[in-house]
Amino acid sequence: MEALVSIVIPVVIFALTGFKVDREYERGVIFRLGRMSGIKGPGIYWTIPLIDQKAKIDIRTKTVDIQSQETITADSVTVRVNAVLYYRVLDPDRAINRIENYEFAVYQASMTTLRNVVGQNILDDILRNRDKINHQIQEIVDEITDPWGIVIERVEMKDVEIPQSMQRAMAQEAEAIREKRARLIKASAEKEASLMLSEASSQIAENPIALELRRLQTLTEIGAENNTTTVMLVPTELITMTKQMAEKMSKS
Repeated sequence: MEALVSIVIPVVIFALTGFKVDREYERGVIFRLGRMSGIKGPGIYWTIPLIDQKAKIDIRTKTVDIQSQETITADSVTVRVNAVLYYRVLDPDRAINRIENYEFAVYQASMTTLRNVVGQNILDDILRNRDKINHQIQEIVDEITDPWGIVIERVEMKDVEIPQSMQRAMAQEAEAIREKRARLIKASAEKEASLMLSEASSQIAENPIALELRRLQTLTEIGAENNTTTVMLVPTELITMTKQMAEKMSKS
């Protein structure tokens, strides 16, 4: 009996070592005598001790921080760009068997693609159309990593560093554009004002009493302020009569 117990206990312990537990976000790729046997998990499952080997894969979304890369744009401007990439493993089988280190491979592919895509665009497009650049990078990297069972969920450029001389040139360009816009607005306002003044003069010529009303309004505006200005009102009839007398004297 003791001999039987001494045999059964080690066998039970040996069998219990075959139980594995994976969390909800983990999968186990099982190799039996070196050959692919299947994918297990999540939860508890049993493997054959000493015969089955397990490679654990995390299927949660991972973040890759792409360090700042120096590249030359299509219009020959040297810039430094960095980005962040989000990906996850869709097929643990391919992620283990098709690539040696999928995390390092994803980083290298995204870093190279970032430099290439930025180099194919001019600086203005990089600064103004980041969504377009991000989408291009995502499509290219996703195509590269698809055979590895990995999907690229999102790519975001975080910062674009440009030389100080280029920043000054862009500031001068923006200032010139704003000055041009201001001059156009001023010229348009002067044009509208001249048209309105021309229309007003025509109406005053047809009805001279309107000029008297305008003068009275001007006096009201001057008197609204606390000042010591003295205003003498000269009737329009006196001015007209003086003008007529001057014309008669010049003819005689």
